[in-house]
Amino acid sequence: MLGVAGIPALLQFILMLLLPESPRWLYRKGREEEAQAILRKVYPAHEVETEIRDLKESVDKEIEEEGSSEKINLVKLLKTRTVFQQFVGINTVMYYSPTIVQLSGFASNRTALLLSLVTSGLNAAGSIVSIYFIDRTGRKKLLVISLSGVILSLGVLSAVFHETTSHSPMVSAVETKFGWLALVGLALYIIFFSPGMGTAPWIVNSEIYPLRFRGVCGGIAATANWISNLIVAQSFLSLTQAIGTSWTFLIFGVISVAALLFVLIFVPETKGLPIEEIEKMLELRALHFKFWEKRSLPDKSQSV
Repeated sequence: MLGVAGIPALLQFILMLLLPESPRWLYRKGREEEAQAILRKVYPAHEVETEIRDLKESVDKEIEEEGSSEKINLVKLLKTRTVFQQFVGINTVMYYSPTIVQLSGFASNRTALLLSLVTSGLNAAGSIVSIYFIDRTGRKKLLVISLSGVILSLGVLSAVFHETTSHSPMVSAVETKFGWLALVGLALYIIFFSPGMGTAPWIVNSEIYPLRFRGVCGGIAATANWISNLIVAQSFLSLTQAIGTSWTFLIFGVISVAALLFVLIFVPETKGLPIEEIEKMLELRALHFKFWEKRSLPDKSQSV
């Protein structure tokens, strides 16, 4: 069982050997010919010279800006919030779905494992669906729709487990009824989470950082994400034993509400925006109560 997981890892390793180096990194290291060769493989012939010129101007500008100002900006970038994806409880559902199914009333281990496969299948399907909607719907709208559904699903799960614990001793008919309602809640949770919160945070995360900080900040974001995953995964069973499954899902629901408010207020819509415009937009530190609409930005040099 564990050996099978090595197959996709081996495939990825082989494909990584064929992956070209970043042209920007090569250009910064003085390997301009290699960078240009890669760009010629990626872009159509009539666009190559423009891309090479833009890359050169961008790298030269980055080098000019390096120094004390860069250190200050890096400190600000360390404050980026990247943990809501985990704290809404996704990996507790994925890791402990058989346990959750059993807590809802299905006592058989075999049945619980089979039913938990539904969550894995829906998660995979949702990730594929996001490929279609991410550039059509927009990142922010997809996040808002996803979090709204997650909040609704967690409310259903909290209510179902509250009713489950209130019927004691539980008769078979009631147990089956609430068990299936819990499965519906789990399915809805995955259906809403996967296409939005499952993919959009990683896409937005790759778009909002200045190019000169992208590598460092991507690593910081991934570290924060997995640390929060560790906290949630390790605390889930302890929480269910201490305060009950219903209250545990309610806590995840409250965190999801906070995440929704954060997205509505602070997250801009980055769909279709050039990297330079996104950077200027974030430098303005404006709140984004409305879905972002592409428009011209004020000239900072003219501001008082």
